[in-house]
Amino acid sequence: MERGNPPQEPKGNPQMMNGDLNSNPNMKSKPKIVVIMGATGSGKSKLAIDLASHFPIEIINADSMQAYQGLDVLTNKVPVQDQKGVRHHLLGTISPHVEFTAKDFRDCAIPLIIEIWSRNCLPVIVGGTNYYIQALVSQFLLDDYIEDQEANYLFNLPGDKKPDFELELEPIGVNGDYTYSHLKDLDPVAANRIHPNDHRKINQYISLYIRSGVRPSELLQGNIKENWGRANNFRYDCCFICLDASVLALDQYVDQRVDCMIDAGLLEEVFDIYKLNADYTRGLRQAIGVREFEDFLRRCTSECQNPSEAVCSQNSNAKQFKEIMRQIMDSPIENQQKILLTEAIDKVKLNTRRLVRRQKRRLSRLQMLFEWNIHYVDVTGCLLSASDDIWIVDVVEPSLEIIKSFLDKNNMEEARSDCEVMKSAHRDLWTQYICKVSDASSILVPSPLVFFSFFVTAKL
Repeated sequence: MERGNPPQEPKGNPQMMNGDLNSNPNMKSKPKIVVIMGATGSGKSKLAIDLASHFPIEIINADSMQAYQGLDVLTNKVPVQDQKGVRHHLLGTISPHVEFTAKDFRDCAIPLIIEIWSRNCLPVIVGGTNYYIQALVSQFLLDDYIEDQEANYLFNLPGDKKPDFELELEPIGVNGDYTYSHLKDLDPVAANRIHPNDHRKINQYISLYIRSGVRPSELLQGNIKENWGRANNFRYDCCFICLDASVLALDQYVDQRVDCMIDAGLLEEVFDIYKLNADYTRGLRQAIGVREFEDFLRRCTSECQNPSEAVCSQNSNAKQFKEIMRQIMDSPIENQQKILLTEAIDKVKLNTRRLVRRQKRRLSRLQMLFEWNIHYVDVTGCLLSASDDIWIVDVVEPSLEIIKSFLDKNNMEEARSDCEVMKSAHRDLWTQYICKVSDASSILVPSPLVFFSFFVTAKL
């Protein structure tokens, strides 16, 4: 499958990019990064841009759909004029036709972090795609480990025991893919861990079994099972800030934002990439807000008598298309087109609200199961009031204090009483955990980490 090309990694040891960073003999070897997480609509990008007024930062986008070129309104990319001159990376740079996986993101982001540090700036990772962030900060990426274990397994097998069988599974589709059902039949434990639409992993796991005769779940044993995803094995010193809000506030904000997107041209964007019977499991078409309009656009195109009409032509003028959509929405007549359009918009809102809940559950899992020290900042009041003053007091100022503490404290380790208990607890990485997320707004106490001298001058 076609892949995006990651940037070239700068030459030189990432630990030795700056002399002033190495002048402190007590400095830890891991470089620092800030990660801003949270559910969609919580204000992650806005906070990151505001932080640039106080710290020398560059932003790396960690939203899987915002990484792609196109659909700027639908994916809610920050417009250039709102970026306030802050440098952004991996924002609208990936071809919409490729599969940009967590591994691809990691391989792009690591050299970018090195480059950002070489400019004496602080890398700030911003996004709601938590598995991207997990792949970046954790040195144990399961995909890499499976490939390594497979190679080791085959290498160590005696010559007369090399697998010479072929699994009787027929690939389907134009790309010769296997299905999620194939994997469930073969290895239900492994299938339970991944998303049914993650075709790359489905193919990888089944191909592994075909070549080695070993189920993927059987490879993840011992040290990798204990260390994968845990905070004490991060490749960076991380400061995690999560913008949290009540589910009701997020639901209300999401509904309003979808309406604003419709007014800003969401339908025109979706129409531009509309393709009959398209694959909505790959690339940019996975974004919420694309597939939901399939029935509506199909009806519009099928009812056109003249191929040159605006709704039928993929080259139709955007203004004409917008006018047609507006006429449908404003019409007092409940015709089939209007019903389908209203249903599509409601589906976008519903699926976005569901995404919010999934994101909150996953963030809770990272903290509870993997001991991530996440600092929660409550944005409920900001979503309900849309006041700049409340935003500064409730969100920006607490975040500044968290980051300042993260950068200022030297060689201090804060013990957590439940750490050893959690370390001894049994964890099964192949199980899908469901964690109920409360709407608590308290800020967790940060674990003090190392201080780099040039950040002392941060303007607070």
